[in-house]
Amino acid sequence: MVIPLNLPARDRFTDNELVAFCLSNPDLQVERDENGQIFINRFFSNLLSGSNRSELNGEIGIWNRRTKAGKVIDSNGGFFLPDKSMRAPDVAWIRKERWEQLSTAEKKSFPYLAPDFVLELESDTDNVEDLKQKMEKWLANGVRLGWLVSMSQQQTYIYRPNQSPEAKAFSEPLDGGDVLIDFEVVLMNILEIE
Repeated sequence: MVIPLNLPARDRFTDNELVAFCLSNPDLQVERDENGQIFINRFFSNLLSGSNRSELNGEIGIWNRRTKAGKVIDSNGGFFLPDKSMRAPDVAWIRKERWEQLSTAEKKSFPYLAPDFVLELESDTDNVEDLKQKMEKWLANGVRLGWLVSMSQQQTYIYRPNQSPEAKAFSEPLDGGDVLIDFEVVLMNILEIE
């Protein structure tokens, strides 16, 4: 469940204050929208959601280990985006060249960078329409490929810049196009569907 955090003594956290808050509260997943509103997610999920998230992360991790094309980031990694938001997807991937341009300090914080790829997995407490809006914001901030995996609808919404989202059933192969090159997966083969 995502809960808005109200800070009556201040209008908004600075980026450095937000990083410090996140590091001081490692059991919480924290995001900030483009208006400065902080959202807290008590990052405890049920075993099924946790297993499915791990499978998705693992598939992309295995592909990345084989190709050595970049870095896979789990939901603990956040990104400061051009619209002033700070977002943390369930899975992110950054091209190797872009990763290597980050300083060690940036790698130990939340860089000012939009990942090349993001994946959001719908949980029991998520609203698919809210996640669709979040995916649009990812793209507006520079993400090149996004997947919204809807467990309730058993389909994946594929987001690419300047294109309408495409929906694919879990039984259909997903490919990484020109972002996750040579990546392909059939979600029905790796996810446990309720």
